[in-house]
Amino acid sequence: MRSDFVFVGILVVVATLLPVVGLGVARLIRPKKPNPVKLSTYECGVESIGDAWVQFRAQYYIYALVFVVFDIEAVFLLPWAVAYGQLPLYALVEGVVFILILALALAYAWRKGALRWS
Repeated sequence: MRSDFVFVGILVVVATLLPVVGLGVARLIRPKKPNPVKLSTYECGVESIGDAWVQFRAQYYIYALVFVVFDIEAVFLLPWAVAYGQLPLYALVEGVVFILILALALAYAWRKGALRWS
């Protein structure tokens, strides 16, 4: 039983050491020539003016959350749709319940005006 987990332990050790060693070697061999021009903020060729911490409207975050919800819906429904012919009846019911819950969430967000761009 313990020998079955030796491979998992080796995987954990290698997965931990590989990026640590790579970052360590890169830190040792990188050029170290900091200057004010290198350390300044650069964005799209335009000199930055003012503070970088700008408040965004909460509407952007709501759009992002709605997108993530429906993106995850597609990820979960794809395997279900591929194996549709081999699934028993309860799997069909579970898929319909999943879609209905997400449809209710979309209707709620729509009714609250979260999807209105103003």
